[in-house]
Amino acid sequence: MEDAVTPNHPDAPRPELSVVIPMYNEEENAPETLRLAAEALDRAGVDYELVPVDDGSADGTWSALQQAARANARVRPAGYRVNFGRGRALKTGFAQARGRIVCAIDADLSYSPDHILRMLETLRKRQEVDIVLASAYMPGGRTEGVPFWRLLLSRYGNHLLSAAMPGKIHTITCVVRAYRREVLERLDIESDGKEIHLEILAKALSLGYRITEIPAVLRARRKGKSKAKVKSTIASHLMFSFIERPILLFGFLGLFATAMAFLAGGYIVYLWQSGVLNPVRPLMTLMTLLFLGGLQLISFGLLAMLVGINRKELYRIERQNREILMRLDKPDEPR
Repeated sequence: MEDAVTPNHPDAPRPELSVVIPMYNEEENAPETLRLAAEALDRAGVDYELVPVDDGSADGTWSALQQAARANARVRPAGYRVNFGRGRALKTGFAQARGRIVCAIDADLSYSPDHILRMLETLRKRQEVDIVLASAYMPGGRTEGVPFWRLLLSRYGNHLLSAAMPGKIHTITCVVRAYRREVLERLDIESDGKEIHLEILAKALSLGYRITEIPAVLRARRKGKSKAKVKSTIASHLMFSFIERPILLFGFLGLFATAMAFLAGGYIVYLWQSGVLNPVRPLMTLMTLLFLGGLQLISFGLLAMLVGINRKELYRIERQNREILMRLDKPDEPR
């Protein structure tokens, strides 16, 4: 397969909604996913387009997308030959999308198409909201038939990631979201993997965009195999959490070392009171090292947190400067 996108026509009217669907080896799911999404949007009378993105699949996914595009002019597939990851697929879809609102969903419809309509309706009614997340873990959300190990990793992973984010967000890792177009245009998204979901939220929050969640139902995949790489996903998400809020790591280690120092000190006092303290044993040295090491780790975590705050401020300034330059390049446009 050659790298391909459906060409954009500048004079063509923009639809209200673009639905981006990243796909990798989804030959079994692609036709049904596109059909069900189109049927739901047609019933609701939404002006839309579907933008499935083939992320270098090795099966017949691209052929299925081409066939769907021939059957439905609203399907505008994009794709490339090499598998880069979900992040690259989403970025490709975002660049291809023409809608005023851009929604992303899973290729296997773990979240049913009605979530698209509910997210769209939220952005229609609440003009103060910029991003809507579908959340199975917030009050009112639920899961159905999801394997225990996947649910355990996902739920507790999202708890950890939520602690690294400002505000209260229950589900950080879900792909099912709706964005106002201008939000995506103002974000410099770099990730090619699944950490893109974390990057988008972190950068959107740093720029002051408002995010809300709606209760969602997460169902087990019915066809095909999950493409998730558990170890690499866990590693990248943990790394993101510690970079975004380093006090989580250094604060925990520092408090642990300090607690061990106090325990060692209490044990030393106990031995001294019992008259069996051996002055040759290096317990005092161990206690001192643990205490000083703990304080240093906590201090390092606080310094790293300040660096992170400065990094976000620099990102905001950089975005403002770019927007000013864009306005200067287009002086005839309203400011």
